[in-house]
Amino acid sequence: MGEIQLSERDDVKQGLLQTSENFRQLVSEHQALDEQIRHLSAQAFLTDEQQFQEVSLKKRKLALKDQIEAMVRSRRDRAVSAQPGH
Repeated sequence: MGEIQLSERDDVKQGLLQTSENFRQLVSEHQALDEQIRHLSAQAFLTDEQQFQEVSLKKRKLALKDQIEAMVRSRRDRAVSAQPGH
């Protein structure tokens, strides 16, 4: 992915953060899960229950990432198709 694509993606994400409550909630939950996973990963030893929790958190975080990326792609695609000549 080129630098321009990353910048464009960041611009789309920033726009969604400003305009979409749903997007903000997804990002907020993704960040909270990341923090919980980091906390568990910092433990020297995880119980079976904690290991299960860690796996569950990672799966939920990945699902959120997929939703976030789908929203970014959708917004970016709409912006591109709205440009003159498309």
